[in-house]
Amino acid sequence: MAMILNALASNVLNMLMEVGKEEVSLLLGVSGEINRMRVRLQDLRNFLTDADRRRITDNSVQGWVTELKGVMYEATDILDLCQLKAMEQSPLASQKGCFNQLFSCLRSPLFTHDISSRIKVLNQRLDNIKERSAAFSFINLGSYDDHGGKVHASHVAFPSRETSGELDRSGVVGEKIEQDTRKLVEIMLTGIKGGTSHGDGKVMVFAIVGVGGIGKTTLARKVFNDEAIQSEFDKTICVSINQDLNEAELLKRAIIEAGGDHSHAGNAKATLQRVLKDTLTGKKILLVMDDVWNNIAWEDVLKTPLVNGATPGSRVLVTTRDERVARGMKAIPPYHHIDKLDADDAWSLLKKQVAASEMDESDIAALKDTGMEIVSKCDDLPLAVKVMGGLLRQKDRNHSDWGKVLNDSAWSVVGMPEELNYVVYISYEDLSPCLKQCFLHYSLLPKNIVFGSNTIVGMWIGEGFVHGSSSDDLEELGRQYYKELILRNLIEPYNKTINQYHCIMHDVVRSFGQCMSQDEALVAHIRETSTISKLGSQKFIRLSIETGGSESDKLKWSMLQEQKHVRTLISAGQFEVKPNETLNYFSSLRNLHIQSANIAALVDHIYQLKHLRYLSVRDSDIFRLPDNIGEMKFLQLLDLRSCRKLKKLPSGIVKLGHLRYLNMNETSKDATIPRGFGALSNMRILFGFPGHVDDEWCSLEELGPLCELRKLGLNSLENVYDASSAEKARLCEKVHLTKLILRCSSRTGDDGLVEEEAGVSEEEQRKIIGLFDELCPPHCLERLEIGGYFGRRLPRWMTSTSATALKSLNTLWIDDLTCCTQLPDGLCELPYLQFIHICHAPAIKHVGPEFMQLYHHCSHPPSKTMVSFPRLNKLDLKEMVQWEVWEWEEEVKAMPVLEEVQLKHCKLRCLPPGLSYHARALRKLSLESIQHLTSLENFASIVDLEVSQNPDLERITDLPVLQKLTIIMCPKMKVLEGVPLLQSLFLEDYGMEALPEYMRGVNPRQLNLDCSIAVLRSIAAGQPGPEWAKFSHVGRVKGYAREEDNKRKWYVMYTREPYNLETDIDY
Repeated sequence: MAMILNALASNVLNMLMEVGKEEVSLLLGVSGEINRMRVRLQDLRNFLTDADRRRITDNSVQGWVTELKGVMYEATDILDLCQLKAMEQSPLASQKGCFNQLFSCLRSPLFTHDISSRIKVLNQRLDNIKERSAAFSFINLGSYDDHGGKVHASHVAFPSRETSGELDRSGVVGEKIEQDTRKLVEIMLTGIKGGTSHGDGKVMVFAIVGVGGIGKTTLARKVFNDEAIQSEFDKTICVSINQDLNEAELLKRAIIEAGGDHSHAGNAKATLQRVLKDTLTGKKILLVMDDVWNNIAWEDVLKTPLVNGATPGSRVLVTTRDERVARGMKAIPPYHHIDKLDADDAWSLLKKQVAASEMDESDIAALKDTGMEIVSKCDDLPLAVKVMGGLLRQKDRNHSDWGKVLNDSAWSVVGMPEELNYVVYISYEDLSPCLKQCFLHYSLLPKNIVFGSNTIVGMWIGEGFVHGSSSDDLEELGRQYYKELILRNLIEPYNKTINQYHCIMHDVVRSFGQCMSQDEALVAHIRETSTISKLGSQKFIRLSIETGGSESDKLKWSMLQEQKHVRTLISAGQFEVKPNETLNYFSSLRNLHIQSANIAALVDHIYQLKHLRYLSVRDSDIFRLPDNIGEMKFLQLLDLRSCRKLKKLPSGIVKLGHLRYLNMNETSKDATIPRGFGALSNMRILFGFPGHVDDEWCSLEELGPLCELRKLGLNSLENVYDASSAEKARLCEKVHLTKLILRCSSRTGDDGLVEEEAGVSEEEQRKIIGLFDELCPPHCLERLEIGGYFGRRLPRWMTSTSATALKSLNTLWIDDLTCCTQLPDGLCELPYLQFIHICHAPAIKHVGPEFMQLYHHCSHPPSKTMVSFPRLNKLDLKEMVQWEVWEWEEEVKAMPVLEEVQLKHCKLRCLPPGLSYHARALRKLSLESIQHLTSLENFASIVDLEVSQNPDLERITDLPVLQKLTIIMCPKMKVLEGVPLLQSLFLEDYGMEALPEYMRGVNPRQLNLDCSIAVLRSIAAGQPGPEWAKFSHVGRVKGYAREEDNKRKWYVMYTREPYNLETDIDY
């Protein structure tokens, strides 16, 4: 990516000022040269904004910019070396990152002479660069810091502009997309007689075609999520293909989406194809292939397992910019071409993006005239309108600010490269220099891998994109940058994760970022031979390379050895490393992210990367780190996740005074950390810290001095028998801690009960209770996760008398609560608690007033206005296999904003009256394997209900707004009434002998049915048959019957208007 000139200059100037403060320049005898460099850069700084803009269309300016960046990059290396020398001499300087211990180290004449000479040469180059700048007549636009109106963008997004969780910011607007969705669903479910298919009619391919950013993916997602589609197919798979196709990763993603397991399949294509075929065998499949650029992903990768495994009636939906791809995949013509939005829909989409709440839309409506002109300039393309909405969200809602955007000179820049979208460019130009760098860095990430926000922010910090004083929380500042990119629609949350932890970037936006970065960055896949060949002919500052799993797809490590100036190297996949090859080519490297690679042979040389700030070797084959890792004084982030062969950290780890992040999750079960770890006082995020009793290794008490921790995860706590070490960890004093994970090894079996061989003695229970009692978190904690806890009672700080320790908690996640006999009794009073997940709690039989009622926890009765669980939004109670009673009477006010409840595998006989009476916001209810539940009634707000494998359930009544109902294997179900708004009904029961009688009294728009061949044959008989009166009034009926492993071997399709009844059953 391109380092933004203004930001790079600020970084260098700050370093120079620091050197001046500590009188380093005097000791070097180059104080004049240091001042000269600072003055030259300060003079140039006012012209850098203009130079950064003009380089896009002027190659001569681009050359001048490249040379200036080269000088500044080298300056940061030199100043780094000064600080490194200081840290080598003084542990105090290593901790504080300062220059105040340089006197002794700079007495070395060789070091002094080398630094002095290099600075003088740089100044000579700067003089030449400054002289040449006159020829370009740069305009003095000032530095970014001079424009106070934009400063907010580089630090924190306005709270008033943030998006509420309820507000829909998708690209879905207007009736047109609804019509397109209905049309595609209808065609795909009906099929086209005589159309081309693959595998003797098993699979039909359909195509959505359109230019980038026009909404192909949005439409495909609408089709994919359609209820009729979801109920039609046994498995629905959605994969993004991308230009830089990685066959092994594509197959793995498809296997995971289909519910399979590739963990033992390796990376060989043929093996993964067999696993996918076996996963799909006997199932009717919908495969959505998004963003397809050629036929390879289908013809060479996915077609064979799908055609040979899936059952007839399976479908493929492909989105592509190129109609030739659709033809090559033999898609059914005519292809679905997406039109641009009409003007009104484009305006509606813009309003949706700008509004912070529904109340804002009236204010925005007053700007319609200007807004309509803006969307016209966006060419009515959905992506462009969304990005423009993200920009306008940062502006005041008045004609002046919107008019400035409308009349921005960037709309008319001449000579822009074809890859640069004008709308994205205007949004980009509105970013602060720091945020520009973060945005461009994001475009550098391999597209086939979804990175978490912790990883991305860590890279930004490692590159120096996130600036603050020593007291600033750089991680929090980086997360604010991340959130602002989301608010501006430059990245968007990945739809399979929560809390916006993972995001993706649209191809059009990514192409823009990579084009802006092409002078410094190479982004390539190993199979793009013409791009990879540039490694031997061009010099890059940043590399992002994706390889494959086969031998032919490995990248030769030697191909990188010419890239001596690289500062960021990101790689996913395998390398070919020969003996004696090292890392010492990369003397300027700041960020090294190598994922899923065989790099054990390189580990011994990691210490040579003196400038390195960020090191991630996750999911690699390393089994140790070098003892001299302590020489990497600048290292801030170390990610060792899933390095399963790694058993211990070297003693040198305690010398890394700048280390802020360490992740050891999923390393060896017996992994250890050396004593002295508590000296790492800059630590902010620590995951996978192991509990041990061995005197040779680090114990919990070493956490005591780590007062800056924000997130902490402790593993294998059953190995810690001395509660005093937990007390010395001083968790309650860590005033910045927001996330805490406490884990013991699981002792429950597949049946949810404690495994006999892993039984828990009273002494073990006593010790673990004592340990957890001492691990009391601070009041600022927001997320708590507990796993494998086997005490008979929960820690004291979770009870009613001490629950104020959790007063800021919003998420509670408990798994494997092996021996506890009751739920925490202090949760109901927590003011911010939104989500409770409790799974595998086999000893709990009764949930009573202590869980639900405030007065049980108060010395005096609560006021009438007080409610329990005032903000709880979602409640999951699963695998509580002995749970029989849930007390919650109507007079107990609780859970007023609860929207979703999931109950699974318990012995409840009924749901509590208070749930239906007070949980008036409840919209979705899922009940699975509730062994003794007989009835469900009087839920006034439920829209979506799923009941599955409830053997005694007989009645569902009085759900006045219910729209979607799923009933799976509930053999005693006899009564369904009081559901006037029911739209969709799904029934699965292969044991029933006839359609339920209650079908006569309900009128859904659609019925989907999985049943026995006998029932299906009765339906297929039509009007003379015995089932006609039960289903003939339903708008659309789809029924299937199984034969052996094929769940949908036989079918019946019925529509009321126009009448149609078809089947493949002979009767």
